[in-house]
Amino acid sequence: MQSTGTHDPATTPTHCPYCALQCGMNLTPVEGGTVEVSERADFPVNRGALCGKGRTAAAVLAPGARLTSPLVRSGDGALVPAGWDEALDRIAGNLERTRARYGADALGVFGGGGLTNEKAYALGKFARVVLGTSQIDYNGRFCMSSAAAAGTRAFGLDRGLPFPLEDVPRTGCVILVGSNPAETMPPSLRYFTELRENGGTLIVVDPRRTKTAEQADLHLAPRPGTDLALALGMLHLVVAEGRVDEAYVEERTSGWEEARAAAMAHWPEHVERITGVSVPELREAVRLFCAPEAAMVLTARGPEQQAKGTDTVGAWINLCLATGRAGRPLSGYGCLTGQGNGQGGREHGQKADQLPGYRRLTDPAARRHVAGVWGVDPDSLPGPGRSAYELLDALGTDVRSLLVMGSNPVVSAPRAAHVEERLRSLDFLAVCDVVLSETAQLADVVLPVTQWAEETGTTTSLEGRVLLRRRALTPPDGVRGDLEVLHGLAGRLGVEKGFPTDPEEVFEELRRASAGGPADYSGIDYRRLAQENGVFWPCPAPPAPDGTGATDSATDSGVGTGTGTGTGTAPHPGTPRLFLDRFATDDGRARFVPVAHRPSAEEPDDEYPVLLTTGRVVSQYQSGAQTRRVAELNAAAPGPFVELHPRLAARLGAAEGDPLAVVSRRGRAVAPARITTGIRPDTVFMPFHWPGEGRANTLTNPALDPTSRMPEFKVCAVRVETVTP
Repeated sequence: MQSTGTHDPATTPTHCPYCALQCGMNLTPVEGGTVEVSERADFPVNRGALCGKGRTAAAVLAPGARLTSPLVRSGDGALVPAGWDEALDRIAGNLERTRARYGADALGVFGGGGLTNEKAYALGKFARVVLGTSQIDYNGRFCMSSAAAAGTRAFGLDRGLPFPLEDVPRTGCVILVGSNPAETMPPSLRYFTELRENGGTLIVVDPRRTKTAEQADLHLAPRPGTDLALALGMLHLVVAEGRVDEAYVEERTSGWEEARAAAMAHWPEHVERITGVSVPELREAVRLFCAPEAAMVLTARGPEQQAKGTDTVGAWINLCLATGRAGRPLSGYGCLTGQGNGQGGREHGQKADQLPGYRRLTDPAARRHVAGVWGVDPDSLPGPGRSAYELLDALGTDVRSLLVMGSNPVVSAPRAAHVEERLRSLDFLAVCDVVLSETAQLADVVLPVTQWAEETGTTTSLEGRVLLRRRALTPPDGVRGDLEVLHGLAGRLGVEKGFPTDPEEVFEELRRASAGGPADYSGIDYRRLAQENGVFWPCPAPPAPDGTGATDSATDSGVGTGTGTGTGTAPHPGTPRLFLDRFATDDGRARFVPVAHRPSAEEPDDEYPVLLTTGRVVSQYQSGAQTRRVAELNAAAPGPFVELHPRLAARLGAAEGDPLAVVSRRGRAVAPARITTGIRPDTVFMPFHWPGEGRANTLTNPALDPTSRMPEFKVCAVRVETVTP
């Protein structure tokens, strides 16, 4: 796939702009000033393999697919081209007027899990230092926040995978819960294939028989919203069958007796009635998981995007702890992070409750440290704000003006018609994006920003591996980087310093801000990332001779020359595997948390008798804002559909391809039927990549997890109706 633009004279090694695998790829100039995507075999995660999205990623760089000029809302309501000064002046003027009239918290900022670490860091700093608002969150709240909350609660630290993917084929058993990597991150499927080739077993937990489930030794198909009961039922059997690793529990954990008592209330027959998974299947899953010396549980959005997602993930972590499967080689709990920089995006300050380095905004020491790096009074930093959905729900009332960077909530947010209405009710909306997304179409000002191949910056993969994306193309005239946008707005709002446009300069500040925090990047610099194919955090800088720590590095016109190592001190190697010696809690012990099954926020009834679950397809990505502009991907996945079982189709009198209306308490979506025996008869599935009539998130329930504030995307009650053409 090719893209128009000027280029450097040599092949550029970089990383895919899509999922959290961050697959390595090469960009090579070809005749006519274009660039070609090719495999990059030296990157260990994908070893050269690319999915269709990665292979065609350059298509969105073409001028016809992307924005190349700022747009402003004219007097007649149309979006018309404008100059950069006019666009930035409009944004700054409206933000200032809103703040003067309603206060700083009337300003909102909504970020994205696809932003580089540098941009996520700068956006969080901009919100708190320039705008003075607490009202900042990002779409990563919709992605893995429940896993993050559960991991922090149990281990004292959240990193998607506490081990590299290369460990997966070497373990004895993997339970994959609510994940379909065959479609969501295809190059990763080889790890599970190699697991089985090496004699290990794969258990897939999913209400659908996905392409991944077809590869499994055992497929468990629970009713949506019952993963928590399933995990508790397995833990009950671990106890009843004498499979608890008592020595490990005694030596490395706390809270077992309470968690054990909670699990024993979920006996197998009770769990079978809740989940639909038979007792023999439960017993077989426990046998397969406990038989080998090492095993893993990996979760994804299925168990996490629930109003009890934190407790659900916690139940799977309890299973790992009871069997001694955490903090040991080739064992553990991990989360398969979704968005390209979903991990780094939540570490460096664009979440409502966090400061850079994964520091807590409510921690006085964290506030002092970060404020010192930023050169501001700690007391000037606002406290925690609203979570993502709560922020969107407050638009037009408490929050009057909004800056969106790298997100498309009109398609991706739950109860999307309501969110669209809230966006329309704003006094002012500004959107920075590479394409005219559905959210950008509602904006008063749209700023065209650079893409992955046109900018340098870092991302952090699902493994916790910090990576360097390199610039391969000069962006088209009229396009600027997000860092330039924040620099321009900060200056117009009276903050002349502190928002550089050079990503390496921003990263150097990020290193200092993260130093000593849970996600410590202070020992990482651009040169190391280029030389080592990425570095796993935490990676602290060694102490300098004066004991202050070394986080400064010299730079040149290339990717950076500093080592961040201090004089005469070897650099920290990074941390591919966490928790082998101790957990990140005060006493070094992992915490069992007692949890109990509870119903979903919305259960079926006579009016809405069917369950809806949502997800992705292989040829589209997230809200589809970019992939829906690629002809090859659209040919493979042209639009939404409703997947349903033949028994449900027969009751409705529906045939393959017939239009079906799926109706929830929040709205109605229409899409053609796709009939398959690979889904439960009480469940329908819709992919969420499309806007308009087939928008799946029109239907989804914004009920929030009390800890993570994750909406319940994965289960809601609906009815399904045939539609007369």
